[in-house]
Amino acid sequence: MHTAINTLRTTRLLSVKTASPSVKTFTLNDKFCRRANPGQFLMLWIPGVDEIPLSIMDVEGGKVSVSVKEVGDATRHLHRMAVGEVVGVRGPFGNCFSESKGRVLLVGGGTGTAPLMFLAKRLAAQSQRLAFVTGAQTKDELLFMNEISSVCAEKSLITTTEDGTYGLQCLVTEPLEKLLANEKFDLMYSCGPELMVRKIFDLAERFRVPLEVSLERLMRCGIGLCGSCVIGKYRVCRDGPVFNAAQLREMRDELGVSKLGFDGSRIPV
Repeated sequence: MHTAINTLRTTRLLSVKTASPSVKTFTLNDKFCRRANPGQFLMLWIPGVDEIPLSIMDVEGGKVSVSVKEVGDATRHLHRMAVGEVVGVRGPFGNCFSESKGRVLLVGGGTGTAPLMFLAKRLAAQSQRLAFVTGAQTKDELLFMNEISSVCAEKSLITTTEDGTYGLQCLVTEPLEKLLANEKFDLMYSCGPELMVRKIFDLAERFRVPLEVSLERLMRCGIGLCGSCVIGKYRVCRDGPVFNAAQLREMRDELGVSKLGFDGSRIPV
């Protein structure tokens, strides 16, 4: 690995935008991360608090964007930061999605939609045919609807909410069975909660659709040293975060089943 990308750089927040009641999008400048490809992630340091892994959402105009849900101490501090405040950056780390030719299906849940949005823009620029399934608990929590609509034809976008406040009232995985039974896709991409990803993997196996997923696991170092993100024989930060169906088959006993906690013990997903 190029040592420069693992060296902490400080930079200032260029913009902070509210994406939903619990998610904000932060934009910053970084000479290394602006060269990232869809699927890669960075480590963001909140001074005096912690460092957290975040999927890169965009690198438009040489600016780097990440979308962050408030879930704990570090993200709570980050959500209270303003334009001009200093953060630290390492990365970009990990591998990226392959850019398929043909008709592709993207399935995103929650903030897992962010790296898929980056990928969708890249594929749309190459005139690829995209279908998108996105879901959240409520209408207010749906992310990037305008951006998704701009890269997908209306009939190629399926939206779900668990409470029925927008689109179909169901989990994001429920429309997939009918969609995969009736339509042919050259590749399916997904990112979101691991239980959702496991269901999508099982459907991809059943309908024999090539699949790539981005996995979210506890990451402390980002460079494969600490082992906190291990699943099966893989370290998500170094070997992933993007994995194909063949790799997912090797980790099927753990995928959506168990993971390592903060103290290193194995806990249910």
